[in-house]
Amino acid sequence: MTAFSIPELLYEEGSFGVFLLVTIVLGGGAAVLSGRAIAATWRPWWQIVAYSFILGLAVRFIHFSLFDGTLLSAHYYLVDSAACMAFGFLGFRAARAAQMIAQYRWINEGAGPLRWRRKPP
Repeated sequence: MTAFSIPELLYEEGSFGVFLLVTIVLGGGAAVLSGRAIAATWRPWWQIVAYSFILGLAVRFIHFSLFDGTLLSAHYYLVDSAACMAFGFLGFRAARAAQMIAQYRWINEGAGPLRWRRKPP
């Protein structure tokens, strides 16, 4: 019976720092910015999914070219894309909440960094 390992599920490199740097910092940062851009242009949330898969390819290529990771690995590609998707949705939601409060301040008020609510009558 093989042992289940969370580190092996998330990253293939010998160092967790490489995963943090490339997938979380670089890929996640790019995903937050793309989510904010999608929200800023009033496009729908589902476009984040398509852009996250593209960013997943870029993150996988960085792992491959700089750290000798596997380029064509469906498992790690999905992990990278899922991380990009999560950060993309966070960026989208934060930007959309700020938009709804700024654009419609007579009817909406802030309810946290990712939410808004209707003002009471």
